[in-house]
Amino acid sequence: MLNMKSKQMVSNLYSGYKQISLKFCYFLFFSLLLSCGDNTVKKETSKQKESVENSNTTTNNTTTKTILCFGDSLTAGYGLDDINDAYPAILQTKLDSLGLQYTVINSGLSGETTAGGRSRITWVLNQKVDVFILELGANDGLRGVPLTETQENLQAIIDTVRKKNPETTIILAGMQLPPNMGLEYITEFRAIFPDLAQKNKLELIPFLLKDVGGIVELNQADGIHPTAEGQRILANNVWTVLEKVIK
Repeated sequence: MLNMKSKQMVSNLYSGYKQISLKFCYFLFFSLLLSCGDNTVKKETSKQKESVENSNTTTNNTTTKTILCFGDSLTAGYGLDDINDAYPAILQTKLDSLGLQYTVINSGLSGETTAGGRSRITWVLNQKVDVFILELGANDGLRGVPLTETQENLQAIIDTVRKKNPETTIILAGMQLPPNMGLEYITEFRAIFPDLAQKNKLELIPFLLKDVGGIVELNQADGIHPTAEGQRILANNVWTVLEKVIK
């Protein structure tokens, strides 16, 4: 058996060995930690660099075209809680889902008439526009504006777009009026849009509010402006024509 002195020596040796072992473990742990951290940083840096390079390649190889929606409150999304519920934003989502490189610009202004659109069209066309969707006239009709004036203003807008860029495809959104405006007036008003489309060789949406106008549950409390669900139908009405143009 070991005497007290020998036991004390063994105890001291064990204690020293234990301290050395712990120090070595701590050293090994932190070495591994630093090594992993360094590798993680290197990997993340590499990923970021690769991402930037891929992004640059995509940007260089992709040409984004522009679709400009020029209209009144129907285009602006009047009364909606979220502007993304307006038909231009819905079209953007549709285009993105199909991988089509188009940017949709909402240039709708609530209360806009054809005269107002005519006065602001020049500064709106401050960039190249590939597709121009013209949605104006409803406010003229509801205010009883002379039909010749409405037609002249729409023609002036079309001429301005063509002069700015003859290659721009123009889509004209047809409108109709409620029967309380008088049979003769609403009949002649409705004819303005197909007449202009034929004269100028434009693409025509026969009636923007098809399957929405006059349907209570698809319109807001005013009975005029579509709900979010109604706007989705408007987007489909536009897409029926737009799809043929961009493809």
